[in-house]
Amino acid sequence: MRSKFDAQLALLNTQLIQMGALCEAAIANATKALLEGDRELAQKTVEADEEIDQKEREIEGLCLKLLLQQQPVARDLRQISSALKMITDMERIGDQAGDISEITLLANIKRATAETKHITAMAQATIKMVTDSIEAFVRQDLELARAVIAYDDVVDDLFNAVKSDMISLIRVDADNGEFAIDLMLIAKYFERIGDHATNIAEWVEFAITGRHSNGADQ
Repeated sequence: MRSKFDAQLALLNTQLIQMGALCEAAIANATKALLEGDRELAQKTVEADEEIDQKEREIEGLCLKLLLQQQPVARDLRQISSALKMITDMERIGDQAGDISEITLLANIKRATAETKHITAMAQATIKMVTDSIEAFVRQDLELARAVIAYDDVVDDLFNAVKSDMISLIRVDADNGEFAIDLMLIAKYFERIGDHATNIAEWVEFAITGRHSNGADQ
């Protein structure tokens, strides 16, 4: 019985890795579409959100099967319940990557200028956070999970840098206002992706220790 349960837990880890990879690709593609003005890629990124939603449903089904059929206890129960929480944040990451691409489509942003350098850095930082948070769960690596939580400060600092960039851009030429607003919205979505990656890491911490970063014991 335990060997069957362990095999299903391994499948859960595999599916979480797959969902994480889909999220990473969505962020990367949304960024590439933005910087290159690639409307076709932007549209594909919007449509790819359905694949992430489908993976969420598959993992949710597996988690519920584990809970109902295997009756896990203690750490196993924490791992499964944490996975259920994590996929909600991962689904939101997919949504926000799609939102970024929708702005690219609607605003028809076609220029990659100096004003996008901090947004590019935000994209890279959030991909790292998503990758590391899932890796922390699979490896049950508490140190890595806590590093992800701390790394959110990097994303926040980059968001503030984008705000400064946009203020400067408008000061130079008020006609840049609409472009600046679009980039600020995009930066805000990246900031939210960082927040969701942080949430994932906090649930990893809970899965390992039984204590969530908000201070609550479960």
